Amino acid sequence: MTLVTQPRPVVAVLCAQTDDAPPFLDELADRIDFRLTDAAGLAQALPGADGLFLWDFFSTALRDAWGARDRLRWIHVAAAGVDTLLFDDLRTSDVMVTNAHGTFDRPIAEYVLGAVLAHAKLVHESHDLQRERTWKHRETRSVQGSRALVVGTGGIGREIARLLTAVGVRVGGAGSRARDGDPDFGAVVDSAELAAHVGGVDYLINAAPLTPATAGLIDAAVLAALPAHAHLVNIGRGPTVVEDDLVAALRAGELDGATLDVFTTEPLPPESPLWDAPGVVVTAHMSGDVLGWRDTLARQFVDNARRWVDGAPLANVVDKERGYVHKEGGVR
Repeated sequence: MTLVTQPRPVVAVLCAQTDDAPPFLDELADRIDFRLTDAAGLAQALPGADGLFLWDFFSTALRDAWGARDRLRWIHVAAAGVDTLLFDDLRTSDVMVTNAHGTFDRPIAEYVLGAVLAHAKLVHESHDLQRERTWKHRETRSVQGSRALVVGTGGIGREIARLLTAVGVRVGGAGSRARDGDPDFGAVVDSAELAAHVGGVDYLINAAPLTPATAGLIDAAVLAALPAHAHLVNIGRGPTVVEDDLVAALRAGELDGATLDVFTTEPLPPESPLWDAPGVVVTAHMSGDVLGWRDTLARQFVDNARRWVDGAPLANVVDKERGYVHKEGGVR
């Protein structure tokens, strides 16, 4: 009797540079054959590959190399947002996509909490005064009792709600559909009607993924409806905010600054007016990147790859039409 052994699956690993391989792949060396590649070599690495690990998670190289795949079944992207990955041919294919859902929830929530506290306690203003050697007594705001509206009711938005609630902020949510009785937000309003619900908001926090429904969501109408003392925090995606409208609102004094970690163009160009807009704090898309985050992302892939080769259900499966991990019960 002749035993027929099945060939090991092949997974292409897209890295920014081929010497920047993710850790822990050696734990699967006896079960998966890995092909390390950069963007230039992706079209040569895809033929015969069953899976693709996008370690270079902002790369758009797959779109151009898509025709080279012949048996691709699974893509894992080491990011929570998949807007730079998804394109029409991938959406309509039978290729499953998973992402880093959950990895960044707590770090980003801590960043948002820090942004709220820094704004309320005038931390950035104090820093500027210190550099001028100016002693200026001021009164700060209390965070307790303030109101925040979190746009995006997925895992990141929920962790933000929990942390802000813990310090006494009254938190509501805005999502793809209105509902009551949400365990983290109480009432959730329809984000398509955002301007009608921000009139009493102190902190508008954008945690929405970039989808056709959220592109340009926070525009002049929404910004004009906010109180003049309100502060915007954006940790979602840059194109969900109309940046020209934001600059105009800030310059007109219609908004009390913004803490921005994401932008339509990244890195933020030196000529962008956001650098000097009144009350703006700019950080370099780093709200979720705490020490050890790359190891966490690699470990998440390895755990999912084990499920894959074992034939078990994969974690964090992306709904390719919605553009995010969708769970029943109002998680999004």
